[in-house]
Amino acid sequence: MPDISLTTLLFLCAAALVAGWIDAVVGGGGLLLLPALLLGLPHVSTAHILGTNKAVAIVGTTGAAVTYVRRAPVRVPVRTAVRIGLAALAGSMGGAFFAAGISSEVLRPVIMVVLLGVAAFVMLRPSFGTGEAKGPATRARVVAAIVLVGGGIGFYDGLFGPGTGTFLVLALTAVLHLDLVTASATAKIVNVCTNAGALAMFAYQGTVLWQLAAVMAVFNLAGGMLGARMALRKGAEFVRGVLLVVVFSLVAKLAFDQWY
Repeated sequence: MPDISLTTLLFLCAAALVAGWIDAVVGGGGLLLLPALLLGLPHVSTAHILGTNKAVAIVGTTGAAVTYVRRAPVRVPVRTAVRIGLAALAGSMGGAFFAAGISSEVLRPVIMVVLLGVAAFVMLRPSFGTGEAKGPATRARVVAAIVLVGGGIGFYDGLFGPGTGTFLVLALTAVLHLDLVTASATAKIVNVCTNAGALAMFAYQGTVLWQLAAVMAVFNLAGGMLGARMALRKGAEFVRGVLLVVVFSLVAKLAFDQWY
C-alpha cells in the first residue's frame, strides 16, 4: 500500500462508503469513487487507480446483490441477470478492443445528450419504473436484454464507461418491464459479472493496491448493503429521485471533463 496519511485514508474510506450506497440504489458509484482515488493518490498510476477501484467496487456490488436477492419482496431474476452479465463481460472486452481508436472528446458530448434525454424521459414519465414488475419476462425480452442490454451496454462500458450502472437500471426497466428496485437488483448481479472480469485482468497485470482496496472495501460493502436495504424499504419513487440526481451529476462531470 502506498504511504498515505490517516486523513487521506479516512477520506477514501468515506468516499467508498458513499459510493457503495449510490451504486446499490441506482448505479454510478464510480462517479464518486474514481475521482476520490485520483485526488487522494495523485502519484499513483492510472492503471493502479482503475484496478484498485474495481477491487473495492466488486465487494460492495456483491454485498448489494446478495441483499437484494435475499430481501426483495419479488423474485429477482438471477439466472437472467447472470446471462446478461456474461454478455456484458463479452461486450466490454469488445469495447476495450476498440477503445484505443476512439476519442473521448467525441464521445462525451454524445453521452451528455443521451443522458439529458434520459432525464427528460424520466421526469416526463413519472410512472416509469414505479409500478409493480409485470411477472416473468417473455423469452423474446430476455434475448433482447442479453443482446442489447448485456452486449450493448457492456460494449459501452469497455469503450468509455461512465454511467454504465445507471444505463443498466434504465435499460433493464424498459426491456424487461421491471420496476426500478428490481432493475437495480438485477443490475447489481450484472455488475458483479463485469467487475469480476475486469478485476481478473487488473490482477493479472499486477495493478491492484490490495491492502488499500481491502480497507476501503469494508466501507464500500457497508454502503452497498445499506443502500440496497434503503431502496427496498423506500421503493421505486426513492430510486427514481436518486436516479435523476445521479444522471444530472454525471452530465455535470462529463461537461467539466469536456471543457475544463
